[in-house]
Amino acid sequence: MKAYVKSDIQNGIGTIEFFHPQSNSMPGSQLRNLASEIEKLGNDDEVKVIVLRSAGDRTFCAGASFDELISIKDSETGLEFFSGFAYVINAIRKATKFVLARIQGKAVGGGVGIASAADYTFATEFASVKLSELAVGIGPFVVGSAVERKVGNSAFTQMAINATEFQTAEWAKEKGLYADVFETIEEMDASINSLATKLANSNPEAMKHLKRVAWEGTENWDELLIERAKISGELVLSEFTINAINKFKAK
Repeated sequence: MKAYVKSDIQNGIGTIEFFHPQSNSMPGSQLRNLASEIEKLGNDDEVKVIVLRSAGDRTFCAGASFDELISIKDSETGLEFFSGFAYVINAIRKATKFVLARIQGKAVGGGVGIASAADYTFATEFASVKLSELAVGIGPFVVGSAVERKVGNSAFTQMAINATEFQTAEWAKEKGLYADVFETIEEMDASINSLATKLANSNPEAMKHLKRVAWEGTENWDELLIERAKISGELVLSEFTINAINKFKAK
């Protein structure tokens, strides 16, 4: 199957689904399409709440596409690529509707950032998390802002430094990343549908103001996340990072 980002609107609930054959990894085009779809539903008066999900059973999002990372040859291209995660996070932040995230499986790197940026995040017990960026010579500079906002500096630093180890879904729930963790996808989906339906019938203006309050203090993220993307865009050109990515791809 080819990569895609698609959306659907039913009864006030806008559902966005993305897929990539390489464990739902994110090339730049996929990130731009995802950000665009979030922005589109965020501006659609028919949509009262947004549900963000990926296809498949065991991996929500494997983060940045290694194939695209290794193809970056200059800082401008690096900035453009890493800005993709900034666009997705800022699209979620600026949407006037609540974004509910469905994390059915592992979230790695940028996937953790997307899960953290959502306003309310559901997960299964298979949805372990890992910020793997340091292990390939870069760092979670862009997504780190969203992760730190959700789990706090201590838990964010733990994940960022211990970049080769997964933390369990229960750990993520304890730190505030996940609101609920379920044994099965079916139980999770029932809970998501229940909350989304309630929100679709709630006061849109009240939710708009509540979302603005929840995101207070992030007004500078349009500039901040691009500045962070520049750091990653330069580090990805280093010999260390190129060798590290190639080792990961060879596994």
